[in-house]
Amino acid sequence: MSNPSFVWISATLLSIVAGGMSAAQESQPPRRLRTPSAVRLASGAAANLERDQTEAIRRSSRDFVEAFNKGNAKAIAALWTEDGDYIDESGRRLAGRDAIEKEYARFFKENPETKIRIVIDSLRLLSDDAAIEDGQAMLDPAPAGAPASSKYTAVHVRSDSQWLMSTVRDSRIEAPSSYEKVADLEWLIGTWTAEEHGAKTESVCRWVAGKSFVERSYTVTQPDGTASSGVQLIGFNPQGGHIQSWNFTSDGGHAVGVWSPRETGWSAEMRGTLGDGTPTTAVNTLTKLDDNAYAWQSVNRTAGDRSLPDTDEIVMRRTSTRP
Repeated sequence: MSNPSFVWISATLLSIVAGGMSAAQESQPPRRLRTPSAVRLASGAAANLERDQTEAIRRSSRDFVEAFNKGNAKAIAALWTEDGDYIDESGRRLAGRDAIEKEYARFFKENPETKIRIVIDSLRLLSDDAAIEDGQAMLDPAPAGAPASSKYTAVHVRSDSQWLMSTVRDSRIEAPSSYEKVADLEWLIGTWTAEEHGAKTESVCRWVAGKSFVERSYTVTQPDGTASSGVQLIGFNPQGGHIQSWNFTSDGGHAVGVWSPRETGWSAEMRGTLGDGTPTTAVNTLTKLDDNAYAWQSVNRTAGDRSLPDTDEIVMRRTSTRP
């Protein structure tokens, strides 16, 4: 049998312990648990803050593009910190706002028509006051020389609620191209016009296909208002080992030209077909007068069995370095 006294003492001790635990629990403040809704609110607030910060940085990048395209060197420099630095594709370092402003002012003076476009590849917040941006920059018209893409890395810091660039690093990545074979045609890039005997000619030359070809589009408007137009592609023919052109005209005709260098320019032996099927031949000459003018003429022309007179020499003058 069990001992009644032992049972009573055990029961009493249990009741005392239980009572003490209850009293201790009642004396402590209630424990607050974060509800799922509270967690969502906190994470939502953090996401909103991050979104606001990254949008502020993107807005700063848009301000840079706007200032660049307006040729405003002072506004560009204001987007850097006072001690900010910039390292360009050649490895040259510019330290401080004043140096950055002077360099951009020089660039805009020498390239007044150049515009920029940027693509942000990634933007990461490192802290509440620092971020890093990676992207690509494209200039229009493209700089002279072999084709390449320009990539950049910019570190942004927040100062007095404003995001500024602290450091920017540019790098150049060469692109595959046969540019070196047609580099002598670089000076043709731009817009050219001429007027002879009431006939107006406009020619626009631009690089295409990674600077492997020059595309020349042209329009000739006669005094009576009638117009003819065409497109010419000029590039290197690796099979023949020479510069070659392909012409396509608005009447449905086409021609192929084999180009040979001359002391002051080029001559092109042309063979083609008019829109009605008539075969044609000619020798076109292009003579460089200076960096902003060249003379063009077509001689030794035939159409079918007929010889045609030489054209007058037309002097084309550059009106813009932009296509």
